[in-house]
Amino acid sequence: MGAQKSIHAGKAKIDINVDLTHKLCQALLVPPAFRHSSDVLSQVVGSLCVKHPNLFGKSEKLDVLWDKGLYDSNIVIAFRKPRPEWLAQKSFVIQHSVSPEIGVHGFPVDNFSRSGSGGVNLCRFSAGLDLSEPSSSNWSSTTSIKFEHVRPLSDDGRSITRDVDGFPVTCSGSPHDSMVVLKQESNYAVASEDSFSQVNFQIEQGIPLVSKWLIFNKFKFVASKGMKVGPAFLLASLTGGSIVGDMAPYQAFAIGGLNSVRGYGEGAVGSGRSCFVVNSELTVPMAKGLEGAFFMDCGTDLCSGHHVPGNPALRKGKPGSGFGVGYGLRFNSRIGQFRIDYAINAFQQKTVYFGIGNITS
Repeated sequence: MGAQKSIHAGKAKIDINVDLTHKLCQALLVPPAFRHSSDVLSQVVGSLCVKHPNLFGKSEKLDVLWDKGLYDSNIVIAFRKPRPEWLAQKSFVIQHSVSPEIGVHGFPVDNFSRSGSGGVNLCRFSAGLDLSEPSSSNWSSTTSIKFEHVRPLSDDGRSITRDVDGFPVTCSGSPHDSMVVLKQESNYAVASEDSFSQVNFQIEQGIPLVSKWLIFNKFKFVASKGMKVGPAFLLASLTGGSIVGDMAPYQAFAIGGLNSVRGYGEGAVGSGRSCFVVNSELTVPMAKGLEGAFFMDCGTDLCSGHHVPGNPALRKGKPGSGFGVGYGLRFNSRIGQFRIDYAINAFQQKTVYFGIGNITS
């Protein structure tokens, strides 16, 4: 259930999307609400997008995006100036978000198939500059530098410095962490009719402009390979990463969930300074627009959970490694791809996932 509307105001375009379906899905799949509110608007899920292609008459582009969920919200403002094709595209970006932090501070329930609220929510503010280099051959890269301010909140919106067990939830020990982060992201992609390969590298460096700001280096990579095997299509991917230096618990790699190891709740496998996740999926055509899928996921924190400040993984009883297997259906239609997955984790707990995604042409 929902409504969509596009409005043209001069040269600007406004897209409005209000969705009530997500409320039902959350009630079925998520444990008791992170916040209790009698406000009717708090139960509305949707997005608002405003795009202006010529803000000051010189082809400057302004994008404003607001996404609202039942328990989270995200606002992004991006401003881009025109530039020659051989120069990097500069974007000034401001972002503010509030979301429950269940990947690290949440606790596993129902034999690790779901994750409950740990009473920690993150309010993030960032502002900075993105430089997107012109693509050369199969490579593309983006460099960004931004200021970040992270403030943990309780479920009722109060600033907190410790979790329910009395351990610090920030690196500084104060009600907030501040940092300047320099990030380099490179992406390699090549595709043919029968296969594709893609590799993504991300490196983040915390710069100590002020003595109390975080100093760290964080590395992450994602490598994917897809190929036809007769009429079927096999997709495999590897994800890994590590962080050294200063670290707040919320910066840990959360393992488990729909986009990690299916069959587990978000972060229910583990949360550590390092991670390694393997995903594989075989899809087989069954009828026009309908495919069957068989998958296997596994992941580990590489025994690094105890290196996270406060060791939240141990306190929440996370195993540190796990695997999930299952099968599902994919139905492609004009409005998107409908997905359903049935997963079983290492503790024999069964989980069903539903999803709707856009089809890219």
